[in-house]
Amino acid sequence: MALALGRRGLGRTWPNPAVGAMIVKDGVIIGRGWTQPGGRPHAEVEALRRAGEAARGATLYVTLEPCSHHGKTPPCADAIIAAGVARVVSALEDPNPEVAGQGHARLRAAGIIVEVGLGADDARRDHAGHISRMRDGRPHVTLKLAISADGKAGASGRRPVPITGEAVRERVHLMRAQSDAIMIGIGTALSDDPMLTCRLPGMEKYSPVRIVLDSALRLPLGSRLVNSARETPVWVVAAHTPPQSAREALQANGVEALDAASNGGRLDLASVLKLLAARGITRLMVEGGPTLASAFLRADLVDEALLFQSANIIGVDGVAALEPEAKAALSRALKLIHSQPVGADRQDIYERG
Repeated sequence: MALALGRRGLGRTWPNPAVGAMIVKDGVIIGRGWTQPGGRPHAEVEALRRAGEAARGATLYVTLEPCSHHGKTPPCADAIIAAGVARVVSALEDPNPEVAGQGHARLRAAGIIVEVGLGADDARRDHAGHISRMRDGRPHVTLKLAISADGKAGASGRRPVPITGEAVRERVHLMRAQSDAIMIGIGTALSDDPMLTCRLPGMEKYSPVRIVLDSALRLPLGSRLVNSARETPVWVVAAHTPPQSAREALQANGVEALDAASNGGRLDLASVLKLLAARGITRLMVEGGPTLASAFLRADLVDEALLFQSANIIGVDGVAALEPEAKAALSRALKLIHSQPVGADRQDIYERG
């Protein structure tokens, strides 16, 4: 249940992890909490607030080690000690070097029983973005790609064409809501003029930051992304060379322009990811077309791939979903762990081995 509570915050707590916490006493749940939007209050503090005095002598279940350092809020470990909690069951040690076991140690030093590791596999999956940002200095990258039965991702001339059905579209919108940011390349922005928001009923406010890789700042001022930038953030990542006038025009319309290293006019993806991590992004969904998908796979920067396979056929003049080299990289770095039907289509989930 603590894991399920934590998932409520996915996509809304960055730069902090989406933690879940539950307080139990004599077999009764007396407090529940999850990390609030923007990363605070933390889950443990929320659960303790709801439990009140009843937390004394109780057990706290939490999906990540309680923090031990003073940030914008006092340490959760101190709040747990002050509340008189008798036992803490923690899924994972926090990879944040400011914590890294110190929270558990502080609880034990106060005489609290601490057990670590229950539900660890599920917790690692839920906290993959936080772990990747702390360990590798980049977000966890999930690649989403819709593929026709004949291996295409678009019609000739990069014209958009429906590939999968409504059930897949609903699932993709949920994925967007659970991501900190969503990324496309400028080619997709120009050909599709997408919105990239979550359009599930009642969940529009959970739309992620929208990021366009646009080395020359070609994103049109009349695009739907630019026109909605003041409602849902849009970041464009450029090389250092575009004219200042293009940058100023986008910024005047609410778009934030960032600079990253480039090589031969192409942005260096590893540098882009480090830039995003420095700005707090932990979970990145790559939803661009074949060019961006292939580039991420060739660079070995994909942690998880969700390929939605359709029974529809586009034809020989369609755009291939992946370049041969990218297909080989996918097979080399990731392994298929699960397949399931989604409406009339199929979802194949790949993860790093």
